[in-house]
Amino acid sequence: MDRSRTGHTRPMSSDKPTIPPVPARADIARYRENLQGEIDAIALYSLLAEKEDSRAVKDFYVRMVEVESIHAGVWRAQLEAAGVNTSGMGPAWRARVLMFVARHFGPSLVVPTIAEREASDQAMYDDQPEALARMPGDERSHARLFRELAAGRGVEGGAIARIEGRHRGSGGNQLRAAVLGANDGLVSNLSISMGVAGAATGASAGGNPVLIAGLAGMMAGALSMAIGEWLSVQSARELYAHQVKVEREELLQVPDEEEEELTLIYQSKGLTAEQARLMAKSIVGGEIGRAVDTLAREELGIDPDELGGSAWVAALTSFFLFAAGAIVPLSPFFFATGVPAVVASIVVSAAALMLVGAAITVVTGSSVLRTGGRQVLLGMFAAAVTFGLGTLVGHAVG
Repeated sequence: MDRSRTGHTRPMSSDKPTIPPVPARADIARYRENLQGEIDAIALYSLLAEKEDSRAVKDFYVRMVEVESIHAGVWRAQLEAAGVNTSGMGPAWRARVLMFVARHFGPSLVVPTIAEREASDQAMYDDQPEALARMPGDERSHARLFRELAAGRGVEGGAIARIEGRHRGSGGNQLRAAVLGANDGLVSNLSISMGVAGAATGASAGGNPVLIAGLAGMMAGALSMAIGEWLSVQSARELYAHQVKVEREELLQVPDEEEEELTLIYQSKGLTAEQARLMAKSIVGGEIGRAVDTLAREELGIDPDELGGSAWVAALTSFFLFAAGAIVPLSPFFFATGVPAVVASIVVSAAALMLVGAAITVVTGSSVLRTGGRQVLLGMFAAAVTFGLGTLVGHAVG
C-alpha cells in the first residue's frame, strides 16, 4: 500500500520522525544580525518613500520595502522556530540616526551612505544556506540598482537622473564629511590647548593663555576650513559649468559622435547594442536641453541642476562643524584654570571623541567600542605630544 496516499497506515519500525536540528548559538546570532539589517532597511526605505516628492522614486523605495520585508520574514521564521521572540526588535541606533538626518535634512544626505552599505553587503547571503534562492540576487540587485535604473529599467528618466546625480554629486559621503569636520576641530584645538597648557605649567598652569590661544586656534581653523571649502566647491562648480558648456557645443557640432558615446555607455550598463543605439538616438535627436542634461549625467557624472552644490553652504557648514568640535576642549577653561581645567578638558574631549567614533560607525557599520576607542587613543596621543612639547618649550623659555 502506498503510505503517501493514506493517513491510516502506521509507520514501519524503521521510520523515524524528522526532528529539525537545534540551531547553534552562532547561527541564532547570525539570524538575529540578518533580521536586524532587514528591519533597519525597511525602516529607512519607508521613511525615504515618505519624504520623496518624485512618484517614481517613491515607488522605487516602496518596492525595496516589499523585498526587504520578504527577507526579514525568512530570518524572523528561523528565530521563532528556535524559540527566540522577535516582537520587540526595532531599528538599531545607526538606522535611527540616518532616519533623523533624512527626516530633518532630506533624503539626499543619507542616500550615499545607504548605497555604500548595500554595496558592501551584496554578498552577505551567498554562503547562508537558510536564505531563499532569490536573496543573494536581490542583494546584488540592490547594489546595482542605481546603475540599472540609469539604463531605463522601470523608472522614468528624470527620476533616474535625480537618483544618479545624488550618488555622483555626493563626492563620497556628506555625512562622513560632517563627522570628520567636527573631529578635525576637536583634535586640533585639543592639541593647541594642551600645548599652551604644557608651556604654562611653570606659571599659571592654564587659564587665560590657554583660552586665548584656543579661541584663536578655533577661529583660524574654522576660517581656514571655510575658505578652503568655498574655493574647492566654487572651483568645481566653474569646472562643471565649463564641461556642460563644452558638452552642449559638441552636441550641436558633432551629434553623431555624442550619439555613439551614449550608445557605448548604455551598452556598458547592460543593454543590447540595438537597444542602446535606439535610446541614444532618441535622446540626442530630442530636445537640446534634455539631451545636454542626459549627456552631462551619463558622460561626466554631473548634475547640471546642482553643479556640485552651493559653495556658500559648504563654507558655512565647514566653519560651524569645525567650530563645534573646537569649542569642546576649550569649554572647561571658561570656568576654571590650572590643573582642574586641564583634566576637565581631557575628560570632555575624550567623551566627545568617543561620540565622534560612534557617529563614524553610522557610515562604516563597524564596532562602536573599537572605532570610538581608536578615536580617543589617537586624540589623546596628539594631546600628549603637544602637551609634552609645550612643557619642554615652557621650561626652556623659563
